[in-house]
Amino acid sequence: MYSIQQLAKMAGITRRTLHYYDEIGLLKPSRVGENGYRYYGEETVLRLQQILFYRELELPLEEIQLILSDPNFDPLQALKGHKAEIQKRIQRLERLIQTVDHTINHLRGEQSMDDQQLFDVFNEEQQAEYQKEAEQLYDPAIVRASNQRWNRYTKEEKQRIGEEGEAVYKGFVQAMPKGPASPEAQACVTAWRKHLDYFWTPNEEQLLGIAGGYVNDPRFRANFDKIHPQLAEFVYDAVNVYVASRKGK
Repeated sequence: MYSIQQLAKMAGITRRTLHYYDEIGLLKPSRVGENGYRYYGEETVLRLQQILFYRELELPLEEIQLILSDPNFDPLQALKGHKAEIQKRIQRLERLIQTVDHTINHLRGEQSMDDQQLFDVFNEEQQAEYQKEAEQLYDPAIVRASNQRWNRYTKEEKQRIGEEGEAVYKGFVQAMPKGPASPEAQACVTAWRKHLDYFWTPNEEQLLGIAGGYVNDPRFRANFDKIHPQLAEFVYDAVNVYVASRKGK
């Protein structure tokens, strides 16, 4: 058994943190002495390790509590998952180091890099984040198939697809004065819907979900705000009109 002070020191956290975990029911002590002191046994020590792993992976406490409270939670499988996620991070750090080295050599005139290569590693990270979130919202098999499709495109094809996407959103901006139900805006929705085929073909409900993400997800929203501060809402409204009109057919 460990006292709260011993466990806090061993885990590199504060006693206040352990008190808080107890208060919210995330980590209860194995027993509480008559003097009110908390004591932690092996089971709670292992649970704390799981909590800290999930915190390292930036999961909120509420989500961690749901995971650990699941009657089907398997600590061994969780550890394997932690290992896989950590390996991904190691690979990403190695790519970052490689990009730093290449940039140093570029600045020294020892290696040539175009502007796109300076940022490729960051685009990979953003794509990975989008994939993870998409798998939580949609069928993971569909999302994985979409990413496999994307990864089969050449660098030139990816650039062309990106440019087409930018043209679609600029078209939305031009249509904004005429309203989301205007023929011009609806033509943009049709072009947007066709553009999505490069990745996957969502149904009408999923179209609404994607457009809603443009408004509600801060990262998507930031990208749209760079084009026009009202663009995200306009696309969402136009997509709603589009879906409603198709349901009436």
